[in-house]
Amino acid sequence: MTSTDTQMGRNAVENGDSVHDSGPASVCDVIDRMESSADGDETTLREVVSALGEASFVPVLMAPALAVLSPLSGVPAFSSICGITIALVAIQLLMNRDHLWLPDWMMRRKVKSESLLKATRWLRKPAGFLDRMSRERVSFLVSRPFSWVTELACLLCGLAMPFLELLPFTSSILGGAVTLFSLSLLVRDGLISVIGFCVIGCAATLVYMLVV
Repeated sequence: MTSTDTQMGRNAVENGDSVHDSGPASVCDVIDRMESSADGDETTLREVVSALGEASFVPVLMAPALAVLSPLSGVPAFSSICGITIALVAIQLLMNRDHLWLPDWMMRRKVKSESLLKATRWLRKPAGFLDRMSRERVSFLVSRPFSWVTELACLLCGLAMPFLELLPFTSSILGGAVTLFSLSLLVRDGLISVIGFCVIGCAATLVYMLVV
């Protein structure tokens, strides 16, 4: 990343906007980058993050949320790793960092490239639908200080995923909510953020019905 790109990222942070440089600008763009990272027999998280851009916080936030919605969620402990990744990215968004950091042990986590490619193909249709439905509107809801609420919701969803992995559908529902939240930040669509909070309400209701 050039010094100019770094300065642009810092300016965005100072203006109170989410950092996503010149990286992916839609859900389909994120999926394209994820697909391009699948080179060789296995793909590491480091390769996915590199493809998305290490200053592209929101796309990196969206990627594990999308993965939880795909058949990859059937891999043991996969939802937990995605949840921890979401939480770490979200807390750095809240801190207005201009460069993403993830621990080395997490960056070395890998999946079979064939499985990743199957997941991206599976996600194509819903991604296209989300991109067609989203646009800039009610943007004050995804600008400071309101965007802090959305980012905090992503953090809480990520932290909850490891604890809810054994409850059917809950991780996928939370992944859907984080996908909507990250999309709302990406395209500045406040209405999508509101829908994301409705999805969290559904997740809370499901957990209550399963546990109580």
